[in-house]
Amino acid sequence: MEEKQIEEKETNRNVEVAPALIAVHPNQNSVAVAIGSDLRVYDLLGDCAVSLSDDSSPPFHKDSIRAIRYGANGKLFVSAGDDKVVKIWSAESWKCISAVCSEKRVSAVAISNDGQHVCFADKFGVVWVVDLRDINGNQAVVDKKAAPLLAHYCSIITSLEFSPDGQFIISADRDFKIRVTVFPKGPLDGAHEIQSFCLGHTEFVSCLDFVCTVDYPQGYLVSGSGDSTVRLWDIISGSLLDTCEVGAKAGHLEFDGSDEGYSTVTDLCTIPNSTLVAVAIQSLQGIVLLNCDISAQTLSVAKVVSIKGENFVPTNLGNSSSSGLLWMVTGAANLPRFDHPSASRVKVISGFKKSSPEAVEANVLEDDDIPGGVKLLEKLQGSTSVEEKVFVTVAEAVKTAMCNLLIKKQYSVEKREIRKSTRNDKKIKQ
Repeated sequence: MEEKQIEEKETNRNVEVAPALIAVHPNQNSVAVAIGSDLRVYDLLGDCAVSLSDDSSPPFHKDSIRAIRYGANGKLFVSAGDDKVVKIWSAESWKCISAVCSEKRVSAVAISNDGQHVCFADKFGVVWVVDLRDINGNQAVVDKKAAPLLAHYCSIITSLEFSPDGQFIISADRDFKIRVTVFPKGPLDGAHEIQSFCLGHTEFVSCLDFVCTVDYPQGYLVSGSGDSTVRLWDIISGSLLDTCEVGAKAGHLEFDGSDEGYSTVTDLCTIPNSTLVAVAIQSLQGIVLLNCDISAQTLSVAKVVSIKGENFVPTNLGNSSSSGLLWMVTGAANLPRFDHPSASRVKVISGFKKSSPEAVEANVLEDDDIPGGVKLLEKLQGSTSVEEKVFVTVAEAVKTAMCNLLIKKQYSVEKREIRKSTRNDKKIKQ
């Protein structure tokens, strides 16, 4: 009887809650939201919804999307997730130009600064690389094979980033590690030179980004974690420069009153051409803005931007290099025991064009003032209005899903055998 209950729980967890994701074109030409297996794109230049074209087999995603990313030059877009397929899209025609099979479910993606390589990480801890140099947006779909680049050895990789100069690829995992690896000239042969490890987090590392300025273009790495901190790193030496306890400094009154995991950092996003870092925290209805003092190598809380009047706890953040806007999404798919299996809500904060952190006046835009307005919201959200109680459920479901995925557990021998029989990580024959 007990084994049957365990098996039922494990089977139910095969359908995992998938947080909503958002990505913004570097020049804010378009905005993309992923909710479950659905990829939604809005063209801001043409002020219209985008119809995706996918002639690959199978077309479109068949399971939850876990990672989306624009390339630095805005020409490519990548999506990947639980269906073990990495899809590479032209961000101009929105046609799928390549599909890559992964042996296991994909947890993170990154595109090299020159747009010639796509890297993706699977849930077994392996980072793979795909060579795109023979692909253009006008040809038929090309099925590519990925080559192993590096591995974290059985630890789920949560985030991938290229350094601003493109010399390094940074990978973070649920075992508290951040690895800085030299990105080789011939990446298909593997990346064998480790520059450094950034060690100091005491829980899983959830997100990475770089703070760059004109005076310091190589930038410093910032990382968020389940330990309620954002940390500042020198990737060359792996040195920890500063730690900011964002949960404590944001103030408990800003949270929704829950206790467990209230201050896990779910995402962070640096504001281009500034020293500001926007931080999303579990159960915080808004964001925390941190200021990175480049010369002093420190992080400090600049302000807390609260979203009043509705239950909006961001699950993902995005921005462009030129707009001065921060885009946020809350939502999830595969919601258990609810009439709405998926729901999403998009919000935008303005006021980031001023160079001085003290001069920034962050304001949450009304729906009509968001670029694209109601038409954009109808496309990216699927609806302009969703019941408020749905997003209360979303916040709790996302919190539980993150704990289930990233906090390591101990299992009995019997339960391990049951998990092996029900897990979704069997290799796909290519």
